[in-house]
Amino acid sequence: MKLLLTDSGVRNASILAALVDLLGKPIAEADALCIPTAGYGGPFGDPGGPWRFISGRSPSPMTELGWRSVGVLELTTLPGIGKERWVSWVREADALLVNGGDALYLCHWMRESGLADLFPSLRDTVYVGLSAGSMVLTPRIGEHFVGWQPPTGDDSTLGVVDFSVFPHLDSPDCPENTMAEAERWAAGITGPAYAIDAQTAIKVTDGDVEVVSEGHWKLFSPAS
Repeated sequence: MKLLLTDSGVRNASILAALVDLLGKPIAEADALCIPTAGYGGPFGDPGGPWRFISGRSPSPMTELGWRSVGVLELTTLPGIGKERWVSWVREADALLVNGGDALYLCHWMRESGLADLFPSLRDTVYVGLSAGSMVLTPRIGEHFVGWQPPTGDDSTLGVVDFSVFPHLDSPDCPENTMAEAERWAAGITGPAYAIDAQTAIKVTDGDVEVVSEGHWKLFSPAS
């Protein structure tokens, strides 16, 4: 997959340009599936959050960017309908738009549904993550972000990339997510880790990592 891991969606022209570059065509010619699942899992989850994400009425632009078509892929329903139906939907999509919420809940259902097993074969698909939708692809989220308790009992996630992500840096909605807190979080993470704000995304293509930002971010190396 080609990855665009955002903090708060496609919030500026630089992130939008990165998305179009990954797609290789205008958004108006691309088909997307949105995945709202993570929005139900967190301690503050409610039915309104996934609805706002799906309908394009959230403050984090994802579904309202002018896609040719947008469908909804709710992961908790997939085990009950059979892979012969939904796998083709995923393979035919140009982009997967993955909502924020609880990263461990999302990770659990990506595994349980079988979606995570498809990822290695989706070479041309663009994965656009929002907050938890970005964090789920990392090796670990860190204790700071543990809410929903997974059966594994730890903070491990899918490990599609080799770095971790601390989102909502200096956000007024998350006043606890300061740079000082990010440094403490990074000290407990094995491997590289990025702290990113709402104007920042991480673009990953064939293993090459590029930070796309009109805001603030910091890379913490293991040595730091």
